[in-house]
Amino acid sequence: MSDLLVDRDGPVLRVTFNRPASHNALTFAMYEGLHDACERADAEDDVRVLVLRGAGGRAFVSGTDIAQFEGFDGPTGVAYEERISRVVRRLEDTTVPTVAAVDGYCIGGGLALAAACDLRIATAASRFGVPVARTLGNCLSMDTYALLLGHLGPARTLDMLLRARLLSAEEVHTAGFVTQLADDTAALDTSLAETVDALASHAPLSMWATKQSLVRLRRAGLPNGDDIVARVYGSADFQAAVRSFGAKERATWKGE
Repeated sequence: MSDLLVDRDGPVLRVTFNRPASHNALTFAMYEGLHDACERADAEDDVRVLVLRGAGGRAFVSGTDIAQFEGFDGPTGVAYEERISRVVRRLEDTTVPTVAAVDGYCIGGGLALAAACDLRIATAASRFGVPVARTLGNCLSMDTYALLLGHLGPARTLDMLLRARLLSAEEVHTAGFVTQLADDTAALDTSLAETVDALASHAPLSMWATKQSLVRLRRAGLPNGDDIVARVYGSADFQAAVRSFGAKERATWKGE
């Protein structure tokens, strides 16, 4: 069975992250598959909505598969973050409205993908965050920081990242990040269907103009952060933390 399922349902193109045993952790091939799905959504004239969802009911996406980080150094880290930003930006730039349906953990790269969608619907038990300060000791690209900052604000973003804290669905709903809360999976399905129906009936160019204008405003004046990424991914702390994670041991931080 494919790790990434892409299927049509009338005017809706659905992408399902399909590694439930790994909480839908993303491989590089899955990132590329999502990029291809965005291309398909724009290429097929009768697609009106793109929906992203995780399989299994326990996670949307739990981040990038840690095995992908073996042998990283500073330049590799910069290339990796550029690769993720390429997919995130492609998702942002998709012509049709995009909806993330979150049921469970929405972590790391999963949070970036959900943030790149236009709307987010989540079950009340879902959790959101990027706990790298206590797991791998890596960082995000400037583009992803800007994306989270725009959605959550500086105080909540700093609290989430510095304390490596997972935010509750209620917290991110209060922040406006999640547009609709559902009690359970069944209610999520109902809310998603209602949202998709509404989006599919609206004027495509009006929605595209809104999406693209907000994207351009977000990206205006975005500084380069490659030096930050290179220092962190090239650090002894990060390389040791990847080894510790694989051995199921707690990382020890030296700040170097």
